[in-house]
Amino acid sequence: MPIKWDKTYYSFTGFKDPEEELEQAQRVEITLISWLDNSEKSAVKKLRKSLPLREELNRLKDELTHQLQLSDIRWQRSWGIAHRCSQLHSLSRLAQQSPEVLRNVKGHTVVFTDCSGMSATGHVMLGTMDVHHHWIKIFERLPSYYKLQKKMLLLEDRISHLLGGIQITYIEELQPLLTLEEYYTTLDAFCNRLLNSKLSFHPRSLRGLQMILESDRYAPNLHELGHFNIPTMCDLATLQWFIITKAQQARENLKRKEELTVVEKELISASTEKFSLKQLYKEPSISHAQMIDCCKRLLEESLPYLQGMHLCISHFYSVLQDGDLCIPWNWKN
Repeated sequence: MPIKWDKTYYSFTGFKDPEEELEQAQRVEITLISWLDNSEKSAVKKLRKSLPLREELNRLKDELTHQLQLSDIRWQRSWGIAHRCSQLHSLSRLAQQSPEVLRNVKGHTVVFTDCSGMSATGHVMLGTMDVHHHWIKIFERLPSYYKLQKKMLLLEDRISHLLGGIQITYIEELQPLLTLEEYYTTLDAFCNRLLNSKLSFHPRSLRGLQMILESDRYAPNLHELGHFNIPTMCDLATLQWFIITKAQQARENLKRKEELTVVEKELISASTEKFSLKQLYKEPSISHAQMIDCCKRLLEESLPYLQGMHLCISHFYSVLQDGDLCIPWNWKN
């Protein structure tokens, strides 16, 4: 452990106080230009190294999507390119060994995630730690999952009818990953509570509004994107009063969300074009407003470092293993 001298020692000798130097370094905020200047070489080197794998990933994804007639192939986590290629190779081998089992997956989205099953949104989840045997079981069980999915949709319609026509939705970016069974159980418990209560909404009075069910909170609230966050165990009288008094605000928020989505899309396109980016994307936790603010400020800059790069808008600075540049949405200059 280094010796910790009294402050007077540094004043008397003229030596630099390491603690003070550290504090000064921490006070100096990282600027976008300085970080890009320091990170460009490392990012370009990693990106070049990843290019053959990126091409292979696109090829494998296109082949499997076409071969299995899938809607899409996605990943729950931001795994590296090599990891994703490995997962697609595994699925490709399984498709060659057991083609008849995979017929059930036609028209669906496959998501590589931490556990196998079917998600609340009806996507087929393949656990990356599971072996082929587990995946085959999931594909064999798909017909029974489809039956449960139909029951779930009927349950959502019933809840919607009881709550004045409000749409029950599930937003992947904002909610924890739930299996179809978990989500069905949550819906069923909430529906039974509604049926046993004297709650009464005017039919179709809340059409056009949206709500999501949550198990980890006790009071309802209105999200800035316009949907209601409704706890499964909240007081139902409070819930009725809250929805009725906030309905107009919810409609305004939903309209604003639509407007922000259009503006965000336009700014992403303009930024991608101006800086000749290969890709510009954001982490799910970045809101529309944050992304818009970030892109507007980027467009005022001259950033030749970004040409041909993959840029991710995040909450921190980082160079990912495949050369993607991550910058915070509220970067300083």
